[in-house]
Amino acid sequence: MEIKNYKFKVDSILKVEVVNLKTLLSSNKGHLVTPHRTNFYHVFLFENCQPKHVIDFISYKVKPYSLLFIDKDKVHQFDQLLNYEGRVLIFTEDFFCTTENDLKFLRSTTLFNDINNNPQLNIDKNSFQKYSSIADDIYEEGKLPPDTSKQIILKNLLHNFLLLAEREKLKNKSNENNKGVDLDYAILFKDLLDKHFKTAKSVSYYANKINVSEKKLGQSTAKILGKMPKELIDERVILEAKRLLVHGNKTIKEVGFMLGFEEPTNFIKYFRKHTLKTPVEFRELHLFKK
Repeated sequence: MEIKNYKFKVDSILKVEVVNLKTLLSSNKGHLVTPHRTNFYHVFLFENCQPKHVIDFISYKVKPYSLLFIDKDKVHQFDQLLNYEGRVLIFTEDFFCTTENDLKFLRSTTLFNDINNNPQLNIDKNSFQKYSSIADDIYEEGKLPPDTSKQIILKNLLHNFLLLAEREKLKNKSNENNKGVDLDYAILFKDLLDKHFKTAKSVSYYANKINVSEKKLGQSTAKILGKMPKELIDERVILEAKRLLVHGNKTIKEVGFMLGFEEPTNFIKYFRKHTLKTPVEFRELHLFKK
């Protein structure tokens, strides 16, 4: 089954919204339980429920009164049972990023870029209320007629929500590493990687594009992202390979060619090296699970 791609509502003037999950699921449940991706960010505010939510082949068990952060362009799907309670806060990069610092924040915050693949923030019921309260304010502000202050107020409310959540997630952790020129290099690398991973798989290519030495680039990604550039390149290629194998109907040869492998045997060897399975084995395993 092909991955469905969805964009923020075209008739929305300001690309930020708070939606009740029961309302969302009652009208859109068909496509939500199949793999899909969006050009906007999701922040789920789960209340008293415990469904599973799948993000790029990882199944996350939802805990009551928790937050779940999903980066734009991630492939995810809802639990078939649709036993969700709470709301989802959605917004686009264009809405939030009115300055370069906003863009840096989104590209680097541990909320959407957790190096340990932990997009959840588990909190107690009392702490949950402060996030719920901000979501209420965003919802109410969104219903008001447009004026010169509306976009600023909504952006500030959203920023406060994300800053509070990031502070909570970073408790007892040092955030000193996420500053300075290393952050700039790591963000540039991630952006270039998303654009060129299908055709460029060498560290030297990205270092040259950024105009920095391979050694310095490695120091920056290790400091900010916890991994060396080559590891990040391989992870990005393998993730896209998994998406194409499971969510599409391309042959192994076609998938390999789409990812820059001219010879199918080279793609098979590369995939097996990083997953310990052949592309056929991986595809069959996940298709059987569906």
